[in-house]
Amino acid sequence: MTTALPLDRTYAEQLDAGDPLAGFRARFVRPADPSLIYLDGNSLGPLPLATQARIAEVVGGEWGQGLVRSWHDWVGLPRDVGDLIGEHLTGAAPGQTLVSDSTTVNLFKLATAALDAQPGRSVIVTDDDNFPTDRYVLQGIAAQRGCELRLIATDMDLGVSEDSLLAALDRDVALVSLSHVAYRSGALADLARITELVHDAGALMLWDLCHSAGAVPIELDAAGADLAIGCTYKYLNAGPGSPAFLYVRGELAGRLRQPVWGWFGQRDQFEMGPAYDPVPSIEQFSTGTPQIIGTVAVQEGVRLLAEAGIERLRAKSVALTSYLIHLADDWLSPHGFRLASPRADARRGSHVTLHHADAWRVSQALIAAGVIGDYRTPDRLRLGPVPIATSFTDVWDALDRLRHVAAAETYKALPVEFSRVT
Repeated sequence: MTTALPLDRTYAEQLDAGDPLAGFRARFVRPADPSLIYLDGNSLGPLPLATQARIAEVVGGEWGQGLVRSWHDWVGLPRDVGDLIGEHLTGAAPGQTLVSDSTTVNLFKLATAALDAQPGRSVIVTDDDNFPTDRYVLQGIAAQRGCELRLIATDMDLGVSEDSLLAALDRDVALVSLSHVAYRSGALADLARITELVHDAGALMLWDLCHSAGAVPIELDAAGADLAIGCTYKYLNAGPGSPAFLYVRGELAGRLRQPVWGWFGQRDQFEMGPAYDPVPSIEQFSTGTPQIIGTVAVQEGVRLLAEAGIERLRAKSVALTSYLIHLADDWLSPHGFRLASPRADARRGSHVTLHHADAWRVSQALIAAGVIGDYRTPDRLRLGPVPIATSFTDVWDALDRLRHVAAAETYKALPVEFSRVT
């Protein structure tokens, strides 16, 4: 047991009655099935009503009627929305954040630029449980350049330790790239402390904020962070395939040269000059024509989070996940579940992972029971409340359904093969 909290549903209703963010639930599109419970916001955030309306306006009015003339208003959106992210979610002063490309492409751009800026150093450090695309991109860069990719052994449930990082740092390390929140367990890294350790070794630090931006307060400038990337389709609620964002500390912008030379990063862009001459600002990390519809979806999502306030969102996230853990301890432990996330609130992001030997089939039976979570290898069920849209009764009802699935062992009637179709 985590605390002596009541286990009855009335207590969840009381928590909802006192929730200062409860009113935001009505500002999202709700499922047609009112009994459906969504606990997968760490994979794809729900759709804000304002985003629906804004996209219709952009498509029907700005594109449909304004046609190419609307580029007058669109062209500055990637930086404007980047500044909005920096101001309200990531603690970055204006001119250091840009909405651009995908997380994968941004990671490649920033990691490559960082290596070029560190002559004489040829080691990249990441951890062996980092998100796959991060590891793959860094593996590719190391292979292309003949660099060493040094992998830290990580506790799958508790995340990267300072001791393991320190053991990997030496004067050959050019770049360290880690996730702020571990995708599998939700383990929250100490961004400021790790950045300090990396700087002490003379290396640059690149943070992946995909599982923290919009749910966990981030202070990039205050921590002296060098570089960061993040997606917008999770807690920023900008929709599938929405463009990502990147951060470059202001004093580094003139020192780095990103490898994908596109015309939106060019000085005097419309002079169509014969040679690449990057603008001396965050826009040099642009590539091709920005995704306007996706970028306005990011803008609406961030505006909604800004209105809610990142500190209130974090408080709600902690309350939801600690309540989920409390119920799981009491109801699910007897059925073979164990916590596979940090128990301490300060060490956990906004999702909770539960280990079960048959987690794949449990996850499918839970979906059939009307609760959408997701599965991650090995044998882990992830449950991701959305702080701005999930209620405490959602958590109670979801865990109640899960304990009935576990007790009845209905999942054992399902095939054991893992499938991408969920």
